[in-house]
This record gives sequence, structure tokens and C-alpha cells, in this order.
Amino acid sequence: MKPPWVSGRSMAQTMGRAFWLSARDLPGWWIRVVRSCVCNSRAAVFWTVVFCSLPALTSVAASEKSKTSMVDPLITVHDGFVDEKTCSSCHADQAAAFAKSHHAKAMAIADDRSVLGNFNNIQFDRDGVAASFFRRDDRYFVRTEGPDGKQADYEVKYTFAYEPLQQYLVDLGGGRLQALDVAWDTQKQEWFWLGEGSSARPGSTLHWTGPFYRWNRTCIDCHSTDPRTNFEPQTNEYNSSYVATSIGCQSCHGGGTRHVEWARGTAANASPAAADPGLAKVDANTCFACHARRTRLVDGYQPGGPFLDQFSPALLRSDLYFPDGQIQDEVFEYGSFQQSKMAEAGVTCFDCHRPHEGTVKAEGNALCTQCHAETAPERFAGNDPSGAFDTPAHTHHPQGSSGGSCANCHMPERTYMKVDPRRDHSFVTPRPDLSALYGTPNACISCHTGETNAWASEHLDRWYGKAWRERPTIAHAFARAAQNDGGAIEGLRSFLADREKPGIVRGSAIVEMTRLDGAATAADVRAAAVDPDPLVRLGAAEAAANLSGDLRLDAIGFLLADETRAVRVAAARVLGTTPSLDLLGAQRRAFDAALDELDAYVEANADVAETQSTYASLLFGQGRTDEAEKAFRQAIILDPTLSGAHINLAEFYRASGDNEKSEQAYAAAVVANPDRADLRYGHGLSLVRLKAVPDAIEELTAAMHLDPANSRYRTTAAIALDSVGRTDDAFALFGPTIAGGATDANLLGTAIQLGLKLGRFAETLKFAEALARLQPNDPQVEELVRQLQAAVQHGR
Repeated sequence: MKPPWVSGRSMAQTMGRAFWLSARDLPGWWIRVVRSCVCNSRAAVFWTVVFCSLPALTSVAASEKSKTSMVDPLITVHDGFVDEKTCSSCHADQAAAFAKSHHAKAMAIADDRSVLGNFNNIQFDRDGVAASFFRRDDRYFVRTEGPDGKQADYEVKYTFAYEPLQQYLVDLGGGRLQALDVAWDTQKQEWFWLGEGSSARPGSTLHWTGPFYRWNRTCIDCHSTDPRTNFEPQTNEYNSSYVATSIGCQSCHGGGTRHVEWARGTAANASPAAADPGLAKVDANTCFACHARRTRLVDGYQPGGPFLDQFSPALLRSDLYFPDGQIQDEVFEYGSFQQSKMAEAGVTCFDCHRPHEGTVKAEGNALCTQCHAETAPERFAGNDPSGAFDTPAHTHHPQGSSGGSCANCHMPERTYMKVDPRRDHSFVTPRPDLSALYGTPNACISCHTGETNAWASEHLDRWYGKAWRERPTIAHAFARAAQNDGGAIEGLRSFLADREKPGIVRGSAIVEMTRLDGAATAADVRAAAVDPDPLVRLGAAEAAANLSGDLRLDAIGFLLADETRAVRVAAARVLGTTPSLDLLGAQRRAFDAALDELDAYVEANADVAETQSTYASLLFGQGRTDEAEKAFRQAIILDPTLSGAHINLAEFYRASGDNEKSEQAYAAAVVANPDRADLRYGHGLSLVRLKAVPDAIEELTAAMHLDPANSRYRTTAAIALDSVGRTDDAFALFGPTIAGGATDANLLGTAIQLGLKLGRFAETLKFAEALARLQPNDPQVEELVRQLQAAVQHGR
């Protein structure tokens, strides 16, 4: 019995998924436990350039630098940047507008002006989480459970976000700033817990002291100006810094040094002003840097460059998006907006949002009727957004009512972090028919909470006829793919061939196709790899992980030299363990260059356990075993409770031929994480390899009891029991309820073999009938059922 590398996937498949898991892209079991990210206000702000005067620049920079540094010890004016106060000395109007925005309050020193929560000796005790909030010497403290499980007092150093909730950052030493998982609801004026289910144990991933709530790892990118993580792997400590505590001008316009020099030259009139004012180009890419579920590819975001050269976005995975593309997990705006007709027409963030204030340009439907009016604006005339939409004839709700709101119908809200509603930016049409089939949200039922999807569909039929039911949708194909239905491939293939479909849809389609059947879709991967849309090529590169090693090079080898960094890095990651790599020839240099970029990605995410673990798998595939072992161990140091890191280290030893070290690695992991079924299962298999079967049975049955729905755990435990002559005990693991709900042919087959071996035909018949329902056209199963029925009838 050979265990999989992780979760039943090959090493390449595991790397293909796990490579992208980072602060913004958490593994599936994290997502199921906590459906939100710590960070609340991943936002960007934009500034308009006006002339500055030299005296103002110099005097403010000199007077404010030391003052700001004393207030916040993390502030460092990095090379190429200036003190943020330098900007406001000339751009007063923009600074005043920006100061009112949530962006400006993304992070702040904790003081009387910034702290919104009640720290007047308030006790919070709910969901197994206890905390006391109080003040001492004009400072803010919380008394709660620390990483060692003991109650202690922690000083709040910073506020994090502003409305509708505010979190608080605590310094735990080693440069680590941790976000408390008890936050302040600014509307209800009360404390609440951000987690779900039972509270995490101290020291674990999801405890407030663990990696998930670490500001340096999870939140730093988007709440400060030019933040630098500065993680030191040798000591596992941080020396993080930023130019300004919160978001500022240079967050989006880039470092201001060149701009100040340009302004100085202009003010001195020494020569005609240079055409380039020395600031980065601000466009939608700047917004997407924070308003996206993405993995950073490089350390140190530089505004003005293409989004896909600095980040790799998550595609339309079933754990992140609903089958129709609506937002499900906390994915922010990029992925949904990329699916929209708005994006296709050339609409940008700035068409609807004021960049400095962080507000929309008009209230209510007036925002939409900028374009969706009876006369189309010239810019979008070719897309014809014209029409009479802001009328009861279209909305079938009173004008000015909630139901008559364009946004409420076409941008439904979904609440994250328990209190923060955010709008979907795919601009969908309400489809209660799809909701009935796949559980997708629709605005009708979201508003009319007491009604059904059938009720909503009847109303839409009456208002608009039944043509709305036939509108093209991606939901059917992606829903079937999420259910591992191979019949979805043709529908997905049609998306890939349709150049009118958004790139993120087509790129996601090829990933799903190969996941369902890699061998049958290799040609599709190659076709996607030459697509002009970089998101489709990114999908092809990720999809190639599901192809066999002999097919990958031909399918995506040329993507190693792609014009987009995200695509190059994805290709290098997939091809890094390809056995035929020595056949690359002229492509070898392109691979080495892409591998350097992959190394840069790993360095940029050096404090992320998942990154280290999956990179270690790549190193092992390249035969760099010493480096691989070091990276596997580093992953465990970074997050001792992440089971995948332990499994990968143990399986690394097994693959290296050292079964004893493999068992020792599993045993150590079980001691640290006794309630993890996957670790108990892996340990059981490692004991089987050492022929310690009684101990193995103890671990395998423990895994089964910890995760009783896992058919593989139950099947393996039964086989182990039978191997030592405990066949009755083995068969007892398959009770009547198992026979009634089983959908795993291997489990049913094992139960049938054990039942036949014991001669317990009546019970065995139930499993055979369940298998026949699962495989209705299998003549051997039909014959088995017939024979068992005959045996039962004759009392055998």
C-alpha cells in the first residue's frame, strides 16, 4: 500500500495546485474553516499630479521625517521614496479628499484618534474565545490566550482597517505583528469573533498567534506604503518596514524621488520641464494589485507595471467561485470583474470610482445611467449600453426602492468577515433557475428571503418571457466539472474555443478539463498555450501539471519564454520535475531564466510554509535532495500544524528509500497534531512498510474515527485488520448505513470480499446491490447480485 504524495495526487498535480497557495490563496481545509481573510481593506488610492514648490518640499521633509519616525518605529524612507508628507505639501486638495477615505485609515498607530473599539474593561467570552479589553497608561491592551495556551496581557500597537470592522495588531516578538481574531463591529458597536466553528488551539495555524493571522505574512502587501516583509529565514524573524503606516500617494504612484527632482527642476526654471514627471502610470493594474485573490511573484510591488508581471491571480476554482462565476470565497474584485461585459467594453475602475475619496462617482442608479441611458456615450457606443433601464418597466419595482436599484440586482452583496458586505463585480443577471440547480446566489431570493427560487422564476417569466432561461451561462459546465463529471469536458472545450468568452473563463476551463481527463485534453492545453490572452496561457501552464510527464514539454515548453512573468513561472514550476528536461536543447536557457524567476517567487514568499513545501517537492524532482530536505523542514518550522508539510517530508524520506525516517517524521507529526486524520493515516501506512502491523492498525483506525466519511481510511483499516486474521473486525467496519450511502466502488468491493470470505451473504448482498446501483451496466456485478440473492433465498 503506497500512500500518495498528498491527498491522492501525483507530485506534479500537488505542486500544480499548492504552488499558488499563499497568503491570498489558502489551502482548501483553511478555506472551509475560515471563509475570510484577515485583511479587510485591500485597496488602492490614486493621486493627480500638480506642481510643487521647492521650499515646501524641503521644509516639510526635514521637519516631518524625525517626528513620524518617532511615532512609528517601522517607518523607513526606502530608496527611491520620500516622506509621504512631502506629497501633501503640494497636493493639498487631493490630500484633503484622501484623508476622508477608508484607504487612508487602512492602518494606524493605536491611539485615541484611531482606536474605535471599546477598551473600557470590556470582557468578551463567546465561541470558546475569551478576551478582556482595557487601557493602561493611555495605552490599549487585551488579555487573552497566548501561543502557549496561557492568559497574558498584550499591548495593541496598531489599528487595522476602519469600517465596518476594525482589527488590532499585537507585537509577539521577533518582529511578528499578529491580528487579534476578536474584532470590533463599528455598526453594532460590539466585539465579535472572526473565526468559525470551534476555536483553534494555541500555536496552530488558525489561532490568532499563528501564521494565518500574521500581518507580516498575510496583510502587509496592501495596508501600508511600500511595505517590505524583510523575513530572515535563518532566525525566522522579521525586520519589516514601510514608508508610511497606512496607504499613501506612493502606494499607487510609486516612489516619489524622481517626481521631487522633476518638481525641483520645474520650480527653479533651470530648464523646460521634463515630459516625464517621474511617477508610475496609474490604471486598473494598480487597483488589481490589491483588489485580487493573487500570489505575489516578486518581492516589493512596483506600481505602474502589468499586473501579471508581479502577481499570479487565482482562476475560477470551485472553492473560490460559484459555478456561474459569482464570488464565493473572499476573492475581491479582479476575478469577477474580468468576467464582465464591462471589462470587455473597456470600462475601468475609474469610470465608477473616485480614486482619492474611494467613493463611487454618483449615488444610486445615476452611477449606472452614466452609460446605460437612452443615448449611449460616444466612448461605449460600439458596445451599445443604451436603453431605458431606470424605470419600473424594466425593474418591476418602484423607482427609488431597494428592488429598483441596479446594483442590488446586478451586483449582489456577499458578506465576508461576518460583517463586511461586498458587491460582486461580474454584473450578473439574476438566475433563480440556476440557483435551484446549483445553489448559486441570486438577488431575488437574497432580498425576498421568505420566497423560493421557483417563485422568483415565475415572476421573471411573467415580466420578461422565458427567454432569460436560455441566456448563455458557464454554470452548467463548471458545476458538472466541480462534481468530477467527465461529461463537462465538451462544454468547457466550447468555452476555450470561443474567443468572445473572457480570458479568465477560458483559462479556468482548460484547468478543469485536464483535471477531469489529462490524457484526453493534451491537445487542448497546447492550443490554449498559444492563445493571445495571457490568462488563457496561464491556465494552460497550470493545466499542464495534470498531463503525464512525456506530454508536458510539447504542450507548454515554449511558455518558458512567454512575455508574461506569471505564465513563465507557472511553466517553470510544472516543467521543473519533467524527466525529459535534458531534451530541452535551445529551450534550456529559457528554462533556467524562468527557474530564476521561480526562485524569486520563493524568496518573496519565504515565510509561507506552503511555498517552501511545494518548492521542496520541485527540488526533489530535480534531484537536489539536500536542498529539498532543508526546504521541507523549513516549512514545518514556519507552521508546525500544517499537516501537508509533515506529509511531504515523510513521503520525501519514503521516496528516498528511508522508511525508518519516514515513520519517524510521521510519528513526530502525530505527537504535534494528534487530531489530524491525514497524519494518522500516513503514519499507519509507514508502520505497515516497517511490518509493524498491530501499531499500524491502531493508527489507521484512529484516522477512520477522526474522519469517518473518508472511504479510503475505512477501506485501508479493514484490509489491515483482515491481513492479521481479524476478518470479523474488518467486516464490522462496514455497517448497514455504510452500504446505504456508499459511493466508492473500492470500499464496496472490499466489503463484498470480506463478506464472501466470512460467508455472510445477506449482509454482503446489500453491498453488492449498492455497487450495482453505482455501476448499473456491469454484467459481473449483476451476476454477483443474482448469486447472492439465490444464496439468501436458500438460507445460506
